[in-house]
Amino acid sequence: MKKFVKICLISFLLTGTFAMVFCGTYVGINYLKFQSIPLNVEALSSPSLSIDVFDIQNKKIQEQNQFNGDFCKLSSLNPHTKEAFLSIEDKEFYSHNGLNKKRMAGAMLKNIKTHSLKEGASTISQQLIKNTHLSSEKTFERKMKEMVLTKKMEKALSKDEILESYLNIIFFGNNCYGIESASKYYYNKSAKDLTLAESCTLAGLIKSPSKYSPVHNPDNCLKRRNLVLSEMEKDGKISVDEKILAQQQPISLSINSSGSNKLNCYSQSAIDEASKILGITPKQLAVGGFHIHTYQNPEKQNALNQALESSKVEAVDNAGIVIDAATFGVSAYYGNSNFKLLDCRRQPGSTLKPLLVYAPALNEGVISPDTQILDEKITIGSYSPTNVNKKYGGYMSVTDAVKNSVNIPAIKALSYISIDTGKQYAQKLGIKFDEADNSYAIALGGMTYGVNLKDLASAYTAFPNGGEFANSTFVQYITDANNKLVYVHKPSTKMVFREDSAYLMTNILQETAKSGTSRKLSQISNTEIASKTGTVGKRNENGNTDAYNISFTPEEVVGVWFGSLSNTPKSVAGGNQPTEVACRYVQSQTYEKTAFDVPSSVAKVKIDTLELEQNHRLLLASPYAPERYVKTALFSRFNTPSEVSQNFTEKPQIVADAVVKDNQIVLTLHAQKHLEYQIFKNDIPYQNIKDKTDNLTLRLSFPESEAHIKIVANYANADDEQLAATKTFKLKNTKKESLKKEKWYV
Repeated sequence: MKKFVKICLISFLLTGTFAMVFCGTYVGINYLKFQSIPLNVEALSSPSLSIDVFDIQNKKIQEQNQFNGDFCKLSSLNPHTKEAFLSIEDKEFYSHNGLNKKRMAGAMLKNIKTHSLKEGASTISQQLIKNTHLSSEKTFERKMKEMVLTKKMEKALSKDEILESYLNIIFFGNNCYGIESASKYYYNKSAKDLTLAESCTLAGLIKSPSKYSPVHNPDNCLKRRNLVLSEMEKDGKISVDEKILAQQQPISLSINSSGSNKLNCYSQSAIDEASKILGITPKQLAVGGFHIHTYQNPEKQNALNQALESSKVEAVDNAGIVIDAATFGVSAYYGNSNFKLLDCRRQPGSTLKPLLVYAPALNEGVISPDTQILDEKITIGSYSPTNVNKKYGGYMSVTDAVKNSVNIPAIKALSYISIDTGKQYAQKLGIKFDEADNSYAIALGGMTYGVNLKDLASAYTAFPNGGEFANSTFVQYITDANNKLVYVHKPSTKMVFREDSAYLMTNILQETAKSGTSRKLSQISNTEIASKTGTVGKRNENGNTDAYNISFTPEEVVGVWFGSLSNTPKSVAGGNQPTEVACRYVQSQTYEKTAFDVPSSVAKVKIDTLELEQNHRLLLASPYAPERYVKTALFSRFNTPSEVSQNFTEKPQIVADAVVKDNQIVLTLHAQKHLEYQIFKNDIPYQNIKDKTDNLTLRLSFPESEAHIKIVANYANADDEQLAATKTFKLKNTKKESLKKEKWYV
């Protein structure tokens, strides 16, 4: 047994030694190989760079695309500003040679334990190299390149020069590169005037500008800022009293809105997208001389800008996007806000219903546009949804439920297919859900984090494309400084809905544009248009936080959002400002294709409206059914009704009675609206009755001793007399008879 243990230990040691030697050799060889990579000093020191962005006509987009235009000298900063970054990012910055071996060893052990590369242990020097020379991918090869270049930089530049470059290059969110631009944006002041609390807020922000955003995640930001203050106190940079005083201060911002349109202009969005595509920072795009070619159509961009500007609401942000249905390229984008709107995920409201509920239910064959759903008060567990007006309309068609944006039918329709099925369809359309999004509230757009306008509008491209979807994009292709092609957009389409399902949903949304919540679009005559609005508000408060209109023609999708990022209710609604913008934009355009294609898998079927009204079932109309009780409805050929209504195949039933009272004939008739009645007295027409419901009482004079009453009933407007029913009454006037006898004997 001891011998076996000894052999195992020796084997383990040999294996470990071999692994260490192999890893060391691998690292050493690659380290030497990467020594040939040049250090780009210009990338570290250039105070101002720009990126060329071109529209679809290959003309340069005339928008500001500068980076690090506001350069800040390290010597101009207050000591506490510099120390805040050192305490939270790199305490030993001035003592190491660019690499912190102790931190690297600890990070390596954590990565081995977690089987990941999450821990990087990067020093400020390494972060500077990563942000100016390398991609953001997490690989051992990139890490070794980073180490080699960091050592080179440490020899080429002084520590103060490295720290100065770092502070002028690092990303602070909301298009802020460098501490000077961040200070001007968040606090409307120069970086040299930052207070201790403000300096710590910015220092804490850079680890994750979205997670610790003082705008969108103030609670996270506050905790992170206070951590920076604690680290400064531990390092002896500030006193305990200074720490406590600063920690007691709230997160206070003074957003500078002078560059708000730059945040939400087309070229900036294209730069952000190109940065993600190539896996490098915008600074590296600029240094590398990359050219970004986009799908922007300048005429459409101008029309969208004008439409948005003409519907501005005070203290309300807005944005609009136009996506070409054929290429899935973004033709135009514009926003008015102090914050980057495409980084914001907002509650989509009722605009999610077609994507999550109705189109999936059509595709699953559980509903058709004329399917009746009971709009009533419901409770599902602890969830008690209501309609916007807290009124309930009884049975209504799917089309009416969608076009009037009624909530309860949407929840019921989702229950027909299940929450998971609805989410699967929406996810295929690019909609992202949180794990907590598992209640029926999502049928009404109630999501944990929501969706941004681009992804929401992009999802609607499936409808004009016959059910096919691909993610929309700003970038058409990218070239490097030598005009060499490094990326080309190739849409990867997938079929999410059948053609018939996509068209039926489109047809429903056309009705919404004609007479529903988007009825302001009914004046559009230059193209067919389909539309859905969405409004998000807080109960018991006047106003709304978000308002949408997502409309589409056979050629493009137009998405418009108005809202309050502070969630303060404003006087906006989906059917108002967003729909007005969409209408103004579409009316300004000229389209080649103006009608939606009707696929062969869509069928026009005649259904019995009496059956629909009385029993809420979709049945084929009888050949004998009167025209007034027949409706032509659209169905998928895979979901067409096969049962024929029995309403008009047999003679109607007549429910009536007749009695004699006080020399009058009292006739009671249980009338039905779909029947026409003819009343005869002694074969002479007496009265016609139609469009009547429930019990009727007729009084006929009865001077005779005998009378013959006949009732003939037929279906309204029916031509087939064989279906007519007859009921007769033979009546005697006993009082008249007795009077005759008395006179006879006199």
